[in-house]
Amino acid sequence: MDAVAQALADPIRREILRMLRDRTATAGAIAGAFPVSRPAVSRHLRVLREAGLVRDAQCGREREYRLELGALAEIEAFLRDLHAASPWHRRFDALETEVRRVGRQRRMATAPPSRDEAKRRKETA
Repeated sequence: MDAVAQALADPIRREILRMLRDRTATAGAIAGAFPVSRPAVSRHLRVLREAGLVRDAQCGREREYRLELGALAEIEAFLRDLHAASPWHRRFDALETEVRRVGRQRRMATAPPSRDEAKRRKETA
């Protein structure tokens, strides 16, 4: 997971992954899309390949790269776990509901009766 996270940390590598989302591309086409040198793009592609995010295949004289999403599974599971509500959240929500309910009951017990309530009490007495 560390290699994948490290690979995703660089904006050029993320852009390469977006570029490969819908189609394969040769190393030359990828290098031509960025304002950095071709060796720099080759280093980015190597990092992505070592992290398992892309695969390459020889296609004539060029290497063709395609996206591999399987390496993201561990990070996706980690993020899902972070977003999941913990049991403590439910307990704190229940405590907040109880505190509000008790506060409402106390306010109603100490508040003077409304005009309608006072009138109704006089009529029934």
